[in-house]
Amino acid sequence: MTGSYLVQIRLPKETGQGEKIPKDWFDSLVKEMTDKFGGATSFVRSPGEGLWRGDGGTERDNIAVIEVMTERLVPEYWRALRERLETELAQKEIVIRAQEIIPL
Repeated sequence: MTGSYLVQIRLPKETGQGEKIPKDWFDSLVKEMTDKFGGATSFVRSPGEGLWRGDGGTERDNIAVIEVMTERLVPEYWRALRERLETELAQKEIVIRAQEIIPL
């Protein structure tokens, strides 16, 4: 049984300054992931909704998710990507998470 990983990149649909992130930007990131990992899945058109408690009550975000599968997990690569995306999108934190895939 060979294991692999599903990596999810959870992205806001707006920058930290409230500017809408253009579809072209998401398309570019999906292409980058496809070129590097051989494929990517994007959930950009039907954004998810994130809710959390903030200082002023409940806050919400519209989010997009990009997923890739990889046989090898290289945390340094994903850490560098997260830092780059946080800078590009003016975000305090971008969540990139990985799950081991176990074929059933």
